[in-house]
Order: sequence, then C-alpha cells, then structure tokens
Amino acid sequence: MSNTIQETYALPSKEESLMKEKQDSNILGKDDFLKILMAQLQNQDPLNPMEDKEFVAQMAQFSSLEQMTNMTSAIDKFVKAHESGSLVQHSELIGKNVIWERQVEKNGQPAGTEDVENIVKSVKRDGDGNIRLLLDDDRWINSEQLVQVGDVPSSGGREEDFVDEEENVQDPQ
Repeated sequence: MSNTIQETYALPSKEESLMKEKQDSNILGKDDFLKILMAQLQNQDPLNPMEDKEFVAQMAQFSSLEQMTNMTSAIDKFVKAHESGSLVQHSELIGKNVIWERQVEKNGQPAGTEDVENIVKSVKRDGDGNIRLLLDDDRWINSEQLVQVGDVPSSGGREEDFVDEEENVQDPQ
C-alpha cells in the first residue's frame, strides 16, 4: 500500500526522472531544429544558396509535427482523466441491484444470452483499463455486460421491482 492518495499523483522517484531525461534526450525539439537550420545556412554554397521556399517548407513541416505531438500528449492526458473518472462513476454502483447479460452455452457452443440479477459489491479497473464489477456471488463481470441498474429491492429482487421512469410519468393534460 502506498503513502499517497493515488499512485498516479505521487512524485516521480529519482530513477524515474533520470529515465525520462534519457528518453527526452533522444527526441529532437525546436532548439535542435533551429540549430540544424542555422548550420545549413552557414554551410551552404554561396554561389548556389538554398531558396527561402525550402526553409519555409521545413518550418511548416516542423510546426505541423510539433502540433501533432502536442495533440497526442493532450489526448493521452484526456484518456487518463477519463479512465480515472470512469472508475469513480462506476463506484456509485456499489450496493445497487444490477441486471447483466451472461453468455449461455450448450455443448460447449454459445447458445445465446440470459439476464442475471445481482448486487454490486466492489468495482475495479483491470490492467487493460476495463471496469470490472464484483457481484454478491463473488463473480467479476465487465461493465459492458450491464443491462439495468436499480436500488436493492426490499422484496427479494425480481426484475419487476425495477421501476422504469417512463412508466411513472403522468400525462399533463
């Protein structure tokens, strides 16, 4: 168990920061590009200089590459934030009655699906980023298998105990 609230928010260790510096040293950045550009200008043939169009094209390519790199970084941050939020959102299912879809097999072959009803005990994110739910029968299911969510019924938990909000809407006329 760690001393932080969430390990992803912990400060990197010295080893992690050194590894990142080594990785970053292999990547060319703006400064490297400008150094190469200046070296090209200084070492060009004075009788046959490079045209300004070539420099503009190189700058445009580098600028596009930099923007794609920035977008990739932003998308990665968004995905991580979404995954974290998804776990918190699914944690609201703990203690709720759920109906989920289970594959039914006959003679080892898929024969269809059936709806099963359980109560959610726990929620976790697995190594692949999928949200998994622990049910009251100690079975783990994927959140994609959920069909319906409701409060725990006091009468024993039949599907009829789930209240459909559309059925309770009264006609205003």
